[in-house]
Amino acid sequence: MARFCCFGAGCSELTGHASATSGKGKGCQGQVKVSYGFSLVRGKTNHPMEDFHVAELAEVKGNELGLFAIYDGHLGDTVPAYLQENLFSNILNEEEFWTHPDRAITKAYEKTDQAILSHTPDLGQGGSTAVTAILINGSKLWVANVGDSRAVLLKGGEAIQMSIDHDPNAERGAIENKGGFVSNMPGGSSIFTFFY
Repeated sequence: MARFCCFGAGCSELTGHASATSGKGKGCQGQVKVSYGFSLVRGKTNHPMEDFHVAELAEVKGNELGLFAIYDGHLGDTVPAYLQENLFSNILNEEEFWTHPDRAITKAYEKTDQAILSHTPDLGQGGSTAVTAILINGSKLWVANVGDSRAVLLKGGEAIQMSIDHDPNAERGAIENKGGFVSNMPGGSSIFTFFY
């Protein structure tokens, strides 16, 4: 299940640049300045890069949105690529997004997870973490995550973690109560699966 939070912000116009592996941007309205950035780093192993991101601005129903995400793929890049293509549209298409963003984001994460599980033959056996941030009209910031990808807010030179890492071993009981399992893989990584 997605964990989320909402914070007040103060910028309604953002501009930025993003490459395949890193990006940054700045924007301001009045006296408040907002900057964003991300970095994707390939690990030491010989595996190809399996991480995807979103860093874009969109106008939806007369509202300016900053859409930001990191998807950390595991055992392939098909699931994070699917998330990059679909998760934000699923969130924004939820009827309650403008009135109850917390419920809409949770529903969209769950529906997207169900869609991934139903497309396993096409997407393979891999998986992904997800952390999303949506800045609405420069005044509200909604952050949600599944897994251990993080959203961090820098305020006054202090880094504030805005997401909560999920640890399959620490959450084993809840996972198993929902019909999932935790399996320790070589190298210490864990896999957890929810069945709906």
